[in-house]
Amino acid sequence: MSELHTPHAGNDRSMDDDVVALLMRQHGDIRNLFDEVEAATGTERRDAFRRLVRLLAVHETAEEEVVHPFARGALPGGEQVVEERLAEEKAAKETLAPLDEMDTDDPTFLPRLRRLRRDVQEHARAEERYEFSHLRRNADPARLAAMARAIKAAEAMAPTRPHPGVESAAKNVALGPVAALMDRTRDAVRKAMGKDG
Repeated sequence: MSELHTPHAGNDRSMDDDVVALLMRQHGDIRNLFDEVEAATGTERRDAFRRLVRLLAVHETAEEEVVHPFARGALPGGEQVVEERLAEEKAAKETLAPLDEMDTDDPTFLPRLRRLRRDVQEHARAEERYEFSHLRRNADPARLAAMARAIKAAEAMAPTRPHPGVESAAKNVALGPVAALMDRTRDAVRKAMGKDG
């Protein structure tokens, strides 16, 4: 099970009882995994990339299922804020899908990974500025803690690898394993929140 954790996931988990702190920690873990993928070669690069893909799937799916619904209704201009974040997430997923099909030793892998990293970092900065800061102001501590618990439960239940043939929609079949992993993570988030898929 240790392979499921990101390199610095154990750092100060006491902060994880607040959804904003948890998501900010995940942003840091994502940055660290990008560094690890870029620095590694061979099997180590492939393994680091698998961990990165899993964390991206868990993070984005949890935001879509837990954070965005709250933000839509509670934040000033919440609908627009969420739509902009969803557009950024879609662009990142479209960059990630073909990368996930590549051999990590392919000479075009690192340039594509760096493009994904730029997309993900721009998205993270926008989330922190336009969504997370407002979440803290508009949600009471109990709500922030409840959202954090749902995300942590989903993170614990999320699959480590997609299982072929379980994709829930034709569009996900077209996008391949990344979308299948996100589908399965979405099911885990909904289960953690007590919702039926």
